Amino acid sequence: MAKHPAFSGVVCPSITITDDDGVIDYEAWDRHLDHLIEAGIDGVLIFGSIGEFYAFDAQTRKEAVAHVVRHVAGRIQVFAGVGGTDVACVLELARCAQRDGVDAIVVVSPYYFGPSDGAARDFFSAVADAVDIPVILYNFPARTDSDLDPELVAALAREHANIVGMKDTVDTISHTRKVIRAVQEVNPDFAVFSGFDEYYLVNRVSGGVGVISGLTNVEPETFVQLRDAYNAGDFDGAVAAAERISHLMAIYDQADLFISAIKGAVRAKGLNISTRIRRPAVQLNRAQYAHIVELLRK
Repeated sequence: MAKHPAFSGVVCPSITITDDDGVIDYEAWDRHLDHLIEAGIDGVLIFGSIGEFYAFDAQTRKEAVAHVVRHVAGRIQVFAGVGGTDVACVLELARCAQRDGVDAIVVVSPYYFGPSDGAARDFFSAVADAVDIPVILYNFPARTDSDLDPELVAALAREHANIVGMKDTVDTISHTRKVIRAVQEVNPDFAVFSGFDEYYLVNRVSGGVGVISGLTNVEPETFVQLRDAYNAGDFDGAVAAAERISHLMAIYDQADLFISAIKGAVRAKGLNISTRIRRPAVQLNRAQYAHIVELLRK
């Protein structure tokens, strides 16, 4: 059985940077990726929720993943989101991502009709069987209308050696803690990330490995400071970084959709990008952008 790489730390679910017409701006995206890498994060996720995976066609997603793998060139780990409601398309995206050399694929539960446990088990099993690379489950009940409960996650980890991690985007640490305890009885190295920025510390205390969260696009240095301080037993440094992240959480509330707010914050930090997100969507306006600028200054 192949030994899969370990996953932990701070992973950025990257925004997908486009121009005002919605066409991917690879030059600006490359600069953003370089900033994340220079800040010291552990990995990047392409086409997560904040990357608007749901709004790009399959061919564009394939091309973008291939580009990012080439540009990152092994400097950090690259995860590719392959979520969707068409299983055949999900499997195609997964196989292409494997050929392009990603370190792992991230698979969200099918949405619209939230699958039963049996349907979810069948879906994730099909993805795991289609590739030889690590698979990270993505639990986001607020968007999928279904929950990957601890027993289901443990069963999937037991049945598929390449299902090695999970992003738990549930706004309660108790859910994540129960998943960690259940799945680590099957695989002690199973990596459970929290999907909420402010849960880094409680995730680690509960036995998890870190976060995959949107504000890492904005201030990756703060998350790296938190990771390093925690690992070094530096309580004061960890608290200072956690307090800054708690303050920055208000950015999410400054737009009709949080993706616009994160893009606005990245722009306010100095990268001259379009804040447009794919339609249907209400775009960030000037007043909202001004609020974001003020939040970042405090």
